[in-house]
Amino acid sequence: MERFIVSARKYRPNSFENLIGQENIAKTLKNSILRNQLAHAYLFCGPRGVGKTTSARIFAKTINCLNPTDNMESCGVCESCLSFAEGRSYSIHELDAASNNSVEDIRQLNELVRIPPQIGKYSVYIIDEVHMLSQSAFNAFLKTLEEPPAHAIFILATTEKHKILPTILSRCQTYDFNRISVEDIVRNLKDISAKENVMIDLEALHIIAQKADGAMRDALTLFDQTVAFCGENVTYEQVISTLNVLDYEYYIRLTNHFLNVAHSDVLLIFDEILSKGFNALHFIGGLSTHFRNLLVCKDKNTARLLELAPSIIERYREQAERCSLNFLYDALNITSSCEGGYKASGHPRLHIEFALFKLCRINSPEWVSGEIKQTVAAKTAVQPVVAPATPIAPATPATPTVPATSEIPAQSVQPVSTVATAPKASTLKATTTSIKDLMKAAEDGISAKVDFSPKEVGEESFDKEKLEQVWVKMADSEKALPRLATTLCESLPEIGENNEIHFYVSNELQRNWIQQKCQTRLLEFLKINLNNKLVKLIIEVVPEGKKENKLYMPEEKAKFLLENYPELRELQKDLKLELK
Repeated sequence: MERFIVSARKYRPNSFENLIGQENIAKTLKNSILRNQLAHAYLFCGPRGVGKTTSARIFAKTINCLNPTDNMESCGVCESCLSFAEGRSYSIHELDAASNNSVEDIRQLNELVRIPPQIGKYSVYIIDEVHMLSQSAFNAFLKTLEEPPAHAIFILATTEKHKILPTILSRCQTYDFNRISVEDIVRNLKDISAKENVMIDLEALHIIAQKADGAMRDALTLFDQTVAFCGENVTYEQVISTLNVLDYEYYIRLTNHFLNVAHSDVLLIFDEILSKGFNALHFIGGLSTHFRNLLVCKDKNTARLLELAPSIIERYREQAERCSLNFLYDALNITSSCEGGYKASGHPRLHIEFALFKLCRINSPEWVSGEIKQTVAAKTAVQPVVAPATPIAPATPATPTVPATSEIPAQSVQPVSTVATAPKASTLKATTTSIKDLMKAAEDGISAKVDFSPKEVGEESFDKEKLEQVWVKMADSEKALPRLATTLCESLPEIGENNEIHFYVSNELQRNWIQQKCQTRLLEFLKINLNNKLVKLIIEVVPEGKKENKLYMPEEKAKFLLENYPELRELQKDLKLELK
């Protein structure tokens, strides 16, 4: 019985021409041989199974070939090439640093380096998984690596470049190997399947290539596995069953149910997926990839980014036409959040099922998430309160409270407000307003946009009484922005000439913010409720001379009381009190 050789070894490239997916590196190495510009140390780094060790062997065989071709390929028939192919070459040495990583192993290598090659010009030392060397071994290797004999060339290979000492990196020419593309892997697998007389679907080859994740060795191993299971006729269904890959059809069916808001069908499909042994986290990650592919298909320029079989790409295009961009954005947001919180969930299955429910409700007409509801509530005008039938009288100034005694009657005393331009509305409670609060409310997403119903507005005249009623009504409608509502309450407007309404605020920043964010909406409200399309709203800052002098410090309040209340001064003298 003939001994079986796995495809990864049987079809291993033996020349630069057969090297797949690393054309730039192959060209650079061939040019260095052609121009006789060989370095004494090379570092090949990159993912597993992309050809690092294979390239090192091809390079070592080529530089020692006695009769290289004009294209700088090894002849394959000279003594050096034959001895290498038969594994008896004393000019090319391979060392596994994973199992030979001690200082003693490196010292033996240093002694071996002194021996010149028997055949060929160079002694080549290929050290695989060089990052596994210990710190002491690296240090023992530094001097030899920096100044080796003229006949010695070192080729270091590693999958973890970051673990190598900078002093080693600085002594080597570094070549970064890339992952092999799906197209290159599929092309190579088609050639190998033809040589092995295996009939395999193109979709199946794409599944194998994607499962390999850019590693040709992994792809060939998976190919051998599927052939061992399926025989000489390999179908797409057999491959996904053998490799335990979730079929595209599941994601396509699920997306159709999401669009049709079919909750029960979605749950049944998810239960079927779990019953077949698929990992729930891998499922939700694959669903995110599916939505990403649909999003890519929405544009012809990005459709080429899909590394799928042509028949599958056509299915994606058909479904992408049914999906809106908003649906795909929301779906990706939901699946990404679900994937991120999966491990922290105490009930993983319920966690994913809840995400599937939310995906179903994206296209549901009545669906609005909690956050969206809050935003909509903030954006829509609340029902206005009924304005009082009588005119709103300006609030009388209050005074600060003083302890009652037999000589002084108890009364509320507050500093008298001196703002002559803005009387207070007695029906609404006023609080201190700051521009920081207003800006913070805006930044928190509380929008003040109000959609007014279309209404024919006339040119009806209005007086101060009607304006104050409408103003209170408008202040109450701005509850979505409580700081703005408070500002409207604190300063009732004044009527100017030509239907002008003057609204006074405390500072320039406040005026600018209201003008930019709210003036258009407030003006529209006034026009509709006053039934006058000629109304003009002018926002002004209270002049410096008319600003109210608020008392904040205890010393200021005590001084005010002593100056305005003689009884309090007498009490202070009699009792020898010190007011602070």
